[in-house]
Amino acid sequence: MQYEFCCDLIQEAKLHKILEEVVHVEQIINDQSLAAFGGKGRKMTVQVRNEEIHSGHLILINTGYPVRQKEGSEPLAPLSLHPEIREWHDGIQLEKTCFRQLTALLEASGGMDEIVVVSGYRTEEEQRSIYEQSLVDNGAAYTASYVALPNHSEHQTGLAVDVGKMRRDVDFIAPSFPDSGECRAFKELAADYGFIQRYKEGKRPITGIACEPWHFRYVGCPHARLIDQYDFCLEEYIDFLKAYKHDGPYLTTGYGCAAAEIYFVPADNGAVTNVPIVNGEAYRLSGNNVDGFIVTAFHEKG
Repeated sequence: MQYEFCCDLIQEAKLHKILEEVVHVEQIINDQSLAAFGGKGRKMTVQVRNEEIHSGHLILINTGYPVRQKEGSEPLAPLSLHPEIREWHDGIQLEKTCFRQLTALLEASGGMDEIVVVSGYRTEEEQRSIYEQSLVDNGAAYTASYVALPNHSEHQTGLAVDVGKMRRDVDFIAPSFPDSGECRAFKELAADYGFIQRYKEGKRPITGIACEPWHFRYVGCPHARLIDQYDFCLEEYIDFLKAYKHDGPYLTTGYGCAAAEIYFVPADNGAVTNVPIVNGEAYRLSGNNVDGFIVTAFHEKG
């Protein structure tokens, strides 16, 4: 979903001020999912193709909602662009914004030397091979707990990353990621950089996957903070947002001088949906991979 970030220099400086306490804007200022418009109180409508329901940082991928993005359409970046990041194997890629935010999170947590990236983007063929090999090596029960079926894996979006503590014998399927040292700092700071632990203890009846302390999913700010605040899994958050419509009330959150208003727009029948955009200096738009779009409008408080 490509919406050009089109501020002039004055607008860009203002956007920095607005967003600096909501997101790490130095990392997302080139994110094409972030667009700018006239200001708080202004309204506009964006016409979006309904196929875009299946793209964006907030898409839900699980057994009920498979990957629908066309393979190769994801804007990917190789981790090798930042040589200090430790990769368990060469050639790991992530969606571009996810990669930038992961880099910033590793730096902030002091984890560049102690945390290894075990897995990132996978093709359908790679996911199928991992699933089938796990059936052979680990059996059906283990595989069902920790490995998603092909086309039902977040790794195929480039928005999921598996990380582990750097050691000689890293387990590819279930890497050790303890609640201590740099790993703990990574976990504590993750939401500030737009990441959630996707599969938490006690959420398996909803997600279908057992607790995975090593698996992080990029959803962006301020959504990661809200998911942590409410102790939601992504399935619960997607459902929760449907109560907030474009005509209000919105889900509001703020940090310092900045604020965000979040709401859901169901997809229209037909090929396109007219998505109302309200109350902001800038906005981000994402499909949910289910039935509509999530708008996040940013503006100054007051």
